[in-house]
Amino acid sequence: MGADAKTAMKVEMTESAAKRIVKIVSGEAGKTALRVSVEGGGCSGFSYKFDLVGTRNDDDVAIEKDGATVLIDDLSLVYMGGSVIDFVDDLMGQSFQIRNPNAVASCGCGTSFSV
Repeated sequence: MGADAKTAMKVEMTESAAKRIVKIVSGEAGKTALRVSVEGGGCSGFSYKFDLVGTRNDDDVAIEKDGATVLIDDLSLVYMGGSVIDFVDDLMGQSFQIRNPNAVASCGCGTSFSV
């Protein structure tokens, strides 16, 4: 894979997301990371799934920042390349949000998208 392809596959997390992940994981025994995966379904074709996990799979890519770890499997990374994982706390509530440059459409809930 060339340098451009590796850059395109890169996923980042904001400081806000890292702080929230550290806080959540510290309160869950045996959990060490937030797994983000892409699944078929949702109102726009694909949806994001968030899980707290304690193990890393062989095909996982780990994104680490400020003591927080996000795990993304190879297949999901194909759909998430170039994305930024953020944690937003606003009038609509608190949630992890993914800004995905590959998504051509998304839904109002912010967890479903199409490419």
